Amino acid sequence: MSVHNQFPKKHNQMNELLKQQLIEALKDQKEIFGDNLFEQNKLNRKTSLKIKTEQSKEFKPKSGTNRDNSIRKLKDKEEKPEVTYKIESQKKAGSQLFEEPKEKWELSKNLNELNDLICNCQNCQLGATRNKFVFGSGNPNADAIVIGEGPGADEDAQGLPFVGRAGKLLTDILKAINFSRDEVYIANVVKCRPPGNRTPYPQEMDTCLPYLKKQIELIQPKVILLLGLTAAQGILKKKESLTKMRGKIYEFENKKVIVTYHPAALLRNPNWKRGCWEDVKIFRKLYDELVTGNGKN
Repeated sequence: MSVHNQFPKKHNQMNELLKQQLIEALKDQKEIFGDNLFEQNKLNRKTSLKIKTEQSKEFKPKSGTNRDNSIRKLKDKEEKPEVTYKIESQKKAGSQLFEEPKEKWELSKNLNELNDLICNCQNCQLGATRNKFVFGSGNPNADAIVIGEGPGADEDAQGLPFVGRAGKLLTDILKAINFSRDEVYIANVVKCRPPGNRTPYPQEMDTCLPYLKKQIELIQPKVILLLGLTAAQGILKKKESLTKMRGKIYEFENKKVIVTYHPAALLRNPNWKRGCWEDVKIFRKLYDELVTGNGKN
């Protein structure tokens, strides 16, 4: 093979390497700063475009007779308000008439029924590569739900959430704030393991999110603990970093939400455990405030 034929191949390999390095660098920036870092330029461009558009819409009077006619027409338009028709009731009736019927799983009366109806789901690409569907486990009447991002290898093998090393640490964290695993309900944003334990894609989380919402509807907890940035962003739809989201109280499906580190991240970064301890103490205090004297019948 000639030198000229080899050059394009080497050039393409260098481009792929640079592309991969750039992607990894952007991932690191997103993990630290969230997506806000990349939003400012978009905002500036939109603001500039809006100003130019508004300027172009300004009325420019013509000279002479044409100018007088234009001004008269403008005044007539201001003095004769347009008639608007109230069609909200018609719209509502129409939307009800053509509303799509609910799927069977949406009518589930309990968690077992829901699991039976969705456990063979193939609505996203994760269904094709999973070993077992990981629905969730715990108290079906729990006042507290703990939610991670997705199953790992151990969970995929057993069909249960948080059963590996991260699961053992989660059990210890719950014990530290006087919870047993049997008292809470544990689930994930996605119910099938992403290949290679990669982060679930946004479309995968959005596809699976209605199932999680239905679980919350059936369980009716008082508080929710989100584990990790992926779960927090996938559920709360916020583009902030985990650092900014920690220590605040959010709402999801009308339930109070606290965000903290994922146990797997704590295994890699033991120095984050102190921050997690502060978060779960807030979670326990919020639980006590909402449940004491307001427990389930």
